Amino acid sequence: MTSTDTRDSVLSGVPATAGDLLELVRTGQAQTRADLSRLTGLSRTAVLSRVTALVDAGWISPGEELASTGGRPPGSLVFNRDAAVVLAVAVGRSRSQLGVFDLDGQEVVALSRDHEVGVGPDELMPEVAHGLAELLATTPGPVAGIGMSLPGTVDAASGMSLDSPVMRGWDGVALAPYLAAVTDAPLFLANDAVVLAESELFHRPDAPRHALVVKASTGLGLGIVDEGHVVRGHAGATGEIGHCKVPAATGLSCRCGAAGCLETVAGGWALVSRLQDQGGEVGHIRDLVARAVAGDPDSRGLLRESGRHLGEVLAVAINLLNPEVVVIGGDMGAAFDLYVAGVRETVYADTTATGSRDLQFRPAAHGDRAGLVGCAALAIEGVLNPAVVDAGLREATR
Repeated sequence: MTSTDTRDSVLSGVPATAGDLLELVRTGQAQTRADLSRLTGLSRTAVLSRVTALVDAGWISPGEELASTGGRPPGSLVFNRDAAVVLAVAVGRSRSQLGVFDLDGQEVVALSRDHEVGVGPDELMPEVAHGLAELLATTPGPVAGIGMSLPGTVDAASGMSLDSPVMRGWDGVALAPYLAAVTDAPLFLANDAVVLAESELFHRPDAPRHALVVKASTGLGLGIVDEGHVVRGHAGATGEIGHCKVPAATGLSCRCGAAGCLETVAGGWALVSRLQDQGGEVGHIRDLVARAVAGDPDSRGLLRESGRHLGEVLAVAINLLNPEVVVIGGDMGAAFDLYVAGVRETVYADTTATGSRDLQFRPAAHGDRAGLVGCAALAIEGVLNPAVVDAGLREATR
């Protein structure tokens, strides 16, 4: 619940809870008990009891006294970012990124490991668990939650992949048991495009209210931000832009098993295959992007063409959703200017004047760390959700 939601709850006659007050403090909306009373409409006594519970639980610490406007200086309240840590696990087609973050989203320690394409969960997840254990050995503090991302469609409630053409053998496999030896903290799972979108919103004063967040890497995904929230859809399957059908891909087989998908002409795996056919020595889209940045004309041409094809489908989404910004992340985002030049060509040609008039393009805020930051944000927002905090406080008093 955001601070706006908290004020709305007061207006609707629902008293703000301790979890709501913690949200106001940690997001910087409130610094003192008086601020909390003013924002929520709670009495001083009600605020004091809730704050006391949060202090006793370690979520809030008394800070330095603030400048007085007359009378006794008010004591400040500080969110305890070191009360616990969260783990971040971003699993991709050929690389896994692992990290430990404090509750303010600051990275404490991280590592990245390549793995074989097509590796199954029984092979990779024990390695992930071992890597997390190594990181935690250098990082004291209880683990509050784990944020994890996978390509494709996931079931967040059951913590498993539902449909991933990239990660064969993962669908229907519960992932939390693999991590039980590391921690019994809850697992929060999302697809990689959703996580990328979450990273654009987390702790950013200039976070967009309406945005399309593209992950352009081995595959293509789309995160959708509406009114400052990431849209997940009925079954968590939003953003499958890579498997939209485009004329240029007619008859081309996609790794999803269908034909005619955008990925067959614009996905990183397809570009790598084409460059290999031309004699280029590349094994991953990162290699192709590096060659493009270094000036290789074949790699540059493929990236520009990929951007044009993406722009065709992106233009439809822009006409429908009217975003203020399009964010380009993923491995192809490392060649932002080159790639976006291709995207702009077709976006501006195919969108309405209103849709493109104020449209901005910008690179992912966290670069190649965006997946980790998004996973950390996923875990932090999950464990510090006001309802979850309140449930924990009730459990502690039993």
